[in-house]
Amino acid sequence: MKLQRISLLIATSVLVSSLGISGCNNVREFEADAQTPATTTTAQRRPDVPYVPTPQPVVDAMLQLAQVNSNDVIYDLGSGDGRIPITAAQKYGARGIGIDINPERVQEANANLQKSGVGNRVQFRQQDLFETDFSNASVVTLYLLPDINLKLRPKLLQELKPGTRIVSHSFDMGDWKPQKVQQVNGSTIYLWVVPENVPPNLK
Repeated sequence: MKLQRISLLIATSVLVSSLGISGCNNVREFEADAQTPATTTTAQRRPDVPYVPTPQPVVDAMLQLAQVNSNDVIYDLGSGDGRIPITAAQKYGARGIGIDINPERVQEANANLQKSGVGNRVQFRQQDLFETDFSNASVVTLYLLPDINLKLRPKLLQELKPGTRIVSHSFDMGDWKPQKVQQVNGSTIYLWVVPENVPPNLK
């Protein structure tokens, strides 16, 4: 009987010890996760939009429609291979920032930038569009999808200064009517200008 009690006590002690060790490991893992930078999670998120390059004639037309000049700072959202900011810097002397969540696209854009001769005027960032500050932009270019445009619209209207031009390839922004619409090589491009007072229905 005593032997059984001793065996039971030993078994219980081993069980409690193992639970304690397991609990410590979970705490350490939880603390490690809490200390992991948020950008790691952001970088691993799947892209919202499949990569389809904007044809160069459409790129040129988008920049012309926005009347880009050397004083502009262009944010290209979903910048892919980087052709829009690079073209804006080459043709107009503008500064450009390309944002893309896909590290392969950012790497490709940087490779193209090295060949372009405008590396001092353009940079590419691996970031989530919905976590990026656009407030320095004077021009924003987009080639996303209708639902992403609509989801992004309140952020753009909140952060961008009045007078900022927004140009989208192929897709509009719902009930926010564009100032201009243009057909280029079978594609449609849209231009909006951020107003002084944003109507409540657009926020």
